[in-house]
Amino acid sequence: MNPFIVMSVMDAARQAERSGNLISHLEVGQPFSGAPKGAMSLFLKKKFKKEPFGYTESLGIRELREGVSKLYQKWYNLSINPNRIIITQGSSTAFQLAFLSLFDLGDRIILGSPGYPCYKNILCSYGLQTVEVETKIKNRFQLESNDLISNKAEGVILASPSNPTGSMLSRSRIEHLINTAEEQKIAFISDEIYHGITYKDRAISALEVSDNVYVINSFSKFFGMTGWRIGWMIVPESHVLQIERLAQNLFICASNPGQLLAIESLKFEYEQSKIILTYKKNLNYLIKNLPLAGFKTFIVPDGAFYIYVDISELGIDSMKLSKELLNLAKVAVTPGYDFDQSRGHNYIRLSFARSFAEIKDAIEKLKIWHKNR
Repeated sequence: MNPFIVMSVMDAARQAERSGNLISHLEVGQPFSGAPKGAMSLFLKKKFKKEPFGYTESLGIRELREGVSKLYQKWYNLSINPNRIIITQGSSTAFQLAFLSLFDLGDRIILGSPGYPCYKNILCSYGLQTVEVETKIKNRFQLESNDLISNKAEGVILASPSNPTGSMLSRSRIEHLINTAEEQKIAFISDEIYHGITYKDRAISALEVSDNVYVINSFSKFFGMTGWRIGWMIVPESHVLQIERLAQNLFICASNPGQLLAIESLKFEYEQSKIILTYKKNLNYLIKNLPLAGFKTFIVPDGAFYIYVDISELGIDSMKLSKELLNLAKVAVTPGYDFDQSRGHNYIRLSFARSFAEIKDAIEKLKIWHKNR
């Protein structure tokens, strides 16, 4: 299994901080805001000293599942039966449950490249094969229907908005992909973890097109609850029992306190919406200032909080550049190898899930580095 490089970069950055360096963190997709402040206040008052935090139902606390159902009504005008919603120990566990539920040993799953590296690493650990499709810049690094027709596979994973590019698919393109998957008898998994974090149009859920899909999301990104490890998945009703059995045996239940905080967080969605305004301000600042720091070519994201930068003009490998920026500029970035094994040497990913002041400070450091290079 390949390493998750961004975590290694984060470890190196923290080690540099322990040595007295002030590091600007543009490497990890971790919201600076943390969980909603109002939710934390309610959680601490109502639960912290009163709850024993024992096991919950394997599918998740009923109140939380109902809360997620209401969120789908608000965001997408969808009526999702709470019985179809499974609360998981972060989205990573949801992917594991999905892969074990849908696929058999040796099955092939289509992945777009560049893409989130843990898809491939988890699939390989379960004896599943990946079909990595080099997506095109003209398609904003997203899969197209022909990729599902020309590659024999049992499954496909779509992310919109995506990591690392932040690109997003229109409703018509998602419809075309799902319809093609159904025609080819390909199981469709939609990673919607960055929904709610968009800068123009809202993201389209695969559930708006079909109920015959697996949708995976999390409280980590929009709700800022990364360390609490609470995710969810929505599956066809006929699949719930097998997911429940897998969950019971593999992790019993998601974190009890994490679920309780998630219940409160759903009440403070408006608070998190304000955080998106900070991300948008960060993005606009980066678009104007990255060229002044030597980074002229990049994808402007539709959502998420990443900019995928083409560094080929600099004539340096992304892994080497990542180390140079950390050591000389004191800025941590993620090399593209994490997302694309064949083309990643020409790209780095910058995360702007930080405060505006931190983004400005990082850019100033990069400008100095570029000037002295």
